[in-house]
Amino acid sequence: MNFELPEDIQSLKEGIRDFIDKEVEPHAMTIEEMNEIPDHIMEKSKQMGLFALSVPEEYGGLGLSMLGKCAVLEEVGRTHNGYTTVIGGHTGIGGVGIVEMGTEEQKRKYLPGMASGERIGAFALTEPSAGSHASNLKTTAVKKGDKYILNGSKHYITNAPIADIFTVMAVTDPSKGAKGITSFIVEKDTPGFQIGAVEKKMGLHGSHSSEIFFEDCEVPEENVLGEVGQGYMNALKILANGRAGMAARNLGSSEKLLEMSVDFAHNRIQFGKPIFEQQIIQHYIAEMAMEIEALRSFVYRVASMVDQKKKVIKEAAMVKLMGSETYNRVADKALQIHGGIGYISEYPIERFYRDARITRIYEGTSEIQKNIIAAQIHKNYEKGGVRHGI
Repeated sequence: MNFELPEDIQSLKEGIRDFIDKEVEPHAMTIEEMNEIPDHIMEKSKQMGLFALSVPEEYGGLGLSMLGKCAVLEEVGRTHNGYTTVIGGHTGIGGVGIVEMGTEEQKRKYLPGMASGERIGAFALTEPSAGSHASNLKTTAVKKGDKYILNGSKHYITNAPIADIFTVMAVTDPSKGAKGITSFIVEKDTPGFQIGAVEKKMGLHGSHSSEIFFEDCEVPEENVLGEVGQGYMNALKILANGRAGMAARNLGSSEKLLEMSVDFAHNRIQFGKPIFEQQIIQHYIAEMAMEIEALRSFVYRVASMVDQKKKVIKEAAMVKLMGSETYNRVADKALQIHGGIGYISEYPIERFYRDARITRIYEGTSEIQKNIIAAQIHKNYEKGGVRHGI
């Protein structure tokens, strides 16, 4: 398999890296301390097309393939993860549902504003009793004339405080279990819809999440996304589609940590010589580099499979799992290499270390990814044996 990126994607990737290094990274500490992304960075990001990655060209987007999208998100992942999450949440699970399942009318109505970044997207599935058990939703949607009346709540919704358009999963037929869930497009100004307080988090400063509430919230029938009763399957498809992108972001963060660690190890003098000359430090760096290269290959392999319209349920779960676990291990070794200075909040290692931890939880925990992988292997085994199953 050819792992060389096409020339146009490589050129785009280099342009995004230049933008991240010059326009975003110098303000990373400001984002961390203020817990806000400066307006000028958001505006420049819109001008760079970073909110338009998933949107087809006919609706004002860049129309990137998954390969191209992962190349961009790898570079975005090299900087502050709060900023990265705002971009990733919008271009990933916050918008791909409308791109992939929306009607022509829905696409014309919502995608141009999402591509320009004037309207931010969010994905609303998780509830207090429906996190990893996503089919156990309590939010209901009752048909009344040409509208659906939504009641319930969601929590931990990324981008909710700044979002304009929400992809919401709700129960339309409680008797059908997972097959009784429908997805809806809900606009923030819809009567009966309310955004709760911003949640205080361990990391991802600048990326805000909150609860959202529905109290007799009237959503037009034409805002059903996909078919009635297919909401749970829609959610799985949306999440699977976004997992390669998340792994690409984790790849970029891991690369940045390795670069900082190599630089520090060559410049930190202990016992009269750079600590890079210590074998244990060399081993740490070698292990980090090996895992990063393995992740890079897998990210672009899965992205290529998505572009070829291949079934990637198992591979998407694998790459999400591999991305988050690799990032956490790399962050841990980077902090160990930096020693005490890595634990000080004035330096970026501490921030990356905290931000890495959520990647094993959101958009499907590492344990859930393992369940998906094992279930797919079992399913394939029953069809044709171990070789075919794996």
